[in-house]
Amino acid sequence: MRRSSTFARQVLLVRVGRRDGAAATGTDLVNPDHRWSDRQRRRYGRYGAEVEAVMPVSPALGPATPVDESPAMSIPLLPGERTAARRAKFALVNACTLSSLMLGMLAIFLAMQGEVRVAALCLIACVAFDGLDGALARKLNVASPFGAQMDSLADMCSFGLAAPVVVYASLAGSVPPAAAAVACALVAACAAIRLARFNVSPKDGRFFCGVPTTMAAAVLALTVAIGLPVPGLVMVAGVALLAFAMVSSFPYAKLARLVKMPPWLWLAPVVGALVDIRLTFALVVVGYLVSGPLLWLHQRRTA
Repeated sequence: MRRSSTFARQVLLVRVGRRDGAAATGTDLVNPDHRWSDRQRRRYGRYGAEVEAVMPVSPALGPATPVDESPAMSIPLLPGERTAARRAKFALVNACTLSSLMLGMLAIFLAMQGEVRVAALCLIACVAFDGLDGALARKLNVASPFGAQMDSLADMCSFGLAAPVVVYASLAGSVPPAAAAVACALVAACAAIRLARFNVSPKDGRFFCGVPTTMAAAVLALTVAIGLPVPGLVMVAGVALLAFAMVSSFPYAKLARLVKMPPWLWLAPVVGALVDIRLTFALVVVGYLVSGPLLWLHQRRTA
């Protein structure tokens, strides 16, 4: 700081000398007035200070590192043996995933045109293709990280975006638009959180952590398809509750465990569907949603 102030005074004296008509030569900068030379000698033990070129250094720029110019190795989309048969199987599985994505886009277009029931049926077909691609990937032994990411992105488009749009179109005119928009936006946000958490969380073979997005979309699609006779505000509250159930930490039984239930337990839903399918569907959905907190409480008591 003291050296820089001394240099600044030297420059100031040169500028003042020029203003007064003094001759400005190159030696004025190198050899200043003798008073300043004596002061420098007394302070620093030298007669003069050579001014070198100063290059500004930006703290945002780190030291230059050599660039690795080695060719990057490409990661194969299909690990393992890359035969024509395995590639065909891999293409078939991803075609199912893309079919689910395209049906989701079709559901959005139909909902925008007012064909809400048909759009809901397209969502049900999305659920079918979503289950088919995973089953085929395991059956044909072509499961891959690429397929898992592809399936997650397709689920976000079909179940995280298309399903809320279809529900919003079905609620048009029966509830305030702002309430329907908030509930459907919650479904999209919670579906994104649920899918991202599923990709990075350890898998449990027995239970889901929260309601899966596929099941939530299936519930919403069936609700619109069968025309469940519930008031609009109750429907909005149910949509918001289903959205929060997706990001909850409650354990929900997987479909494989439900299939292994005793046959007599399936008798009541079958008979109820023959009597009143709408009421039976509502009771089954409510029972499944309540099963998560009950299982959570049971696990805490037995732990």
